Amino acid sequence: MAAALGLLIFLGLLFAAVKVLPGRDVAGREEPDGTRFRYRINGMAVFAAANVLVAAGTLIFDLSLAPLLDHFWTLFITANLISFALALWLHWRARAARPGPTTLGQKLIGRELNPRVFGVDLKMWAYEPSLIGFGLLVGAFGYAQFERHGEITPQMGFWLVGWWIYLATHYAYQDFLLSIWDVIEERFGLMLLWGDLVLVPFFYSIGGWFLLDQRDPISTPALLAIAALYAVSLWMFRSANAQKWRFKQDPKAVIWGEKAEAIGGRLLISGWWGIGRHLNYTGEIGVYLALTLATGFDSYVPYLLPLWMLVLLTHRAYRDDRRCRAKYGAAWHAYCAHSHFRMFPFVY
Repeated sequence: MAAALGLLIFLGLLFAAVKVLPGRDVAGREEPDGTRFRYRINGMAVFAAANVLVAAGTLIFDLSLAPLLDHFWTLFITANLISFALALWLHWRARAARPGPTTLGQKLIGRELNPRVFGVDLKMWAYEPSLIGFGLLVGAFGYAQFERHGEITPQMGFWLVGWWIYLATHYAYQDFLLSIWDVIEERFGLMLLWGDLVLVPFFYSIGGWFLLDQRDPISTPALLAIAALYAVSLWMFRSANAQKWRFKQDPKAVIWGEKAEAIGGRLLISGWWGIGRHLNYTGEIGVYLALTLATGFDSYVPYLLPLWMLVLLTHRAYRDDRRCRAKYGAAWHAYCAHSHFRMFPFVY
């Protein structure tokens, strides 16, 4: 019960943080009727506040994140229940606003594109408990290892720092969320809620269980090789997304030292996008693989995460291509002729 209450308080605090912390007012894409949704971009402030609170709680009040692992399954079950409850509430709210028959797909995916409460876009808000919650669970493994064994192994240290940098760079490029499929096209319902509140925090942190009681340090050459894979992959992932976002904001943006080039004025062929059509996905998979490699090879279970991302993003790249072919027509064929590779050069 205490864990469930704590999770509800956590969600409420993050809703308040998104509502009141300073940020920038950013316009989303133009809708068919000419309007633009306005978004409050303050994720970095929320992330910074969470880090300050954890540091202050540790240094001043001697608090620990390790107990989160003692309540892991209670939190997991509660997060599932909350996801279903919120999805039902969103469904009833949408049905009250627009009565009519509902398909199974609408019940699962949702009926509203951008539901808002007290001016807060719920779809964007859901990223906060997803990523901040994930970050807290990741941190809990570090606290727990130190409290059990009196040390942080090199591989655990890399895993902790790697995920922290991943989150920090996400918030540094948070504007890019306004151009992704989930935000601009996907209805908000059980599918996205469950992914945000359950899948990301509890599945993406799975490697921590296999690092927690590892005592033998990873070799320095192996760690350096994994760190190199991580650095290159993260650079590819974040910079590709940033290039696309800058081009959408300003078609004259400079990419890799030169003015951006595009086919038909819309399909970017500068930077990473001139090499492959979805190298941002390739970089993201590389990040997950590098962080999983830090767990070693004692179990296949941690590798379910990069495998999941490989399947998810490969299928998404296929769907993206199909959708863009229908949207851009001949221009898309010209783009594919220029950027031959979908995700993996010479392979896919």
